[in-house]
Amino acid sequence: MIVIAVLAAVAVVAVFGALHWYLWRRLVAATTVPGTPARRAGTVFFIAAPVLALAALVGERLPMPMPVKIVLAWPGLLWLAVFLYLLLAVLVGEIVRPLLTRWLARRDAAPELAPAMAAPAGDAPAPDIESAPAGKPAGAPVGLSRRLFVSRVVGGAAAAAAVGTVGYGTWNVVKGPAVKRLTVPLAKLPRAAHGFRIAVVSDIHLSAVLGRGFAQRVTDTINATQPDLIAVVGDLVDGDVDELADSVEPLRGLRSRHGTFFVTGNHEYFSGAEQWVEKVRELGWRPLENARTALPGFDLAGVNDLGGESTGQGPDFGKALGDRDPARAAVLLAHQPVVIHDAVRYGVDLQLSGHTHGGQMWPATYIAEAANPTNAGLERYGDTQLYVTRGAGAWGPPVRVGAPSDVTIVELASRQA
Repeated sequence: MIVIAVLAAVAVVAVFGALHWYLWRRLVAATTVPGTPARRAGTVFFIAAPVLALAALVGERLPMPMPVKIVLAWPGLLWLAVFLYLLLAVLVGEIVRPLLTRWLARRDAAPELAPAMAAPAGDAPAPDIESAPAGKPAGAPVGLSRRLFVSRVVGGAAAAAAVGTVGYGTWNVVKGPAVKRLTVPLAKLPRAAHGFRIAVVSDIHLSAVLGRGFAQRVTDTINATQPDLIAVVGDLVDGDVDELADSVEPLRGLRSRHGTFFVTGNHEYFSGAEQWVEKVRELGWRPLENARTALPGFDLAGVNDLGGESTGQGPDFGKALGDRDPARAAVLLAHQPVVIHDAVRYGVDLQLSGHTHGGQMWPATYIAEAANPTNAGLERYGDTQLYVTRGAGAWGPPVRVGAPSDVTIVELASRQA
């Protein structure tokens, strides 16, 4: 098993390195002259960037001071996002490149174009530099070969698109989640519970990247909605209690009429789930570990995440729901939407989940849609409704593109009202 894991890691690193070499070829080797400072700087960058990204990923799991993790995480993880969109943009550029080259060649051949502007006499052309031919296209600087000109135009456009996309996606995360509102009718909900509002938040992912300030923004956003109940549906953290105790402290300020309830996500089991359950209890929250509590008008249940199965701490639907009164409406907190079929079997009326991030960064949205019964939003499975929030934070790169973060206010509606 260890050998397979090592071989898989080596294969991933090899592919990662090969893709960086490809980007270097297109963005550095094809756009600069050998021996120039620009070529040397570009080469150093495309060696250092993937090394820093790998260090950030590995450092997340190593016992090192938090300031060191922060220094590694921000540039390293942001580079992963830039790398993704740079690769996509350069691949699109492979289509544009020959089209632009042919267009320039046709302009060069057109007899009506202006006469050539010769390069300065006596200057020997450097590699990839040539004197301007007759009919040099407007906008192509004198002395640049057509190949070098096209490479610089395509490479510059790809870099601008990637950096702009990541900048926009980073702002989408650090500014904090938006509030989304949703009304969900439940057939068994009594008139007295009509309008009960649950603030659903998931995937906060406090870490070396998203820290105390982000936790405060999430807290302020939720409290401003004045909910009846707060449901934290897993993946609160990426790190152990000793590292992140200060980061989670602002969440102690969460306020609602019936309190804050918590279920584990898969990332809690990477970070010491038992310690985090005790920590959230100390924050004043109520963990639902395969448990249920009666609220006015409905039962609120919670199950552990599937990530706990390897240690015998996985979901137990029988314990959480097996002996309940089926005449009462039931709302289930479960981190991963894939357990919806168990919820249907136990007669749950509404399951509240997270985990998917809505894909977080396009085009990963398509992968998330394929891997989950519901990627984001509200859908019905038989008599059970499933709502999946995109989550408040981000995992890995603090970037969201095409999958905005949210805190959702789910308002329960009685059909008797």
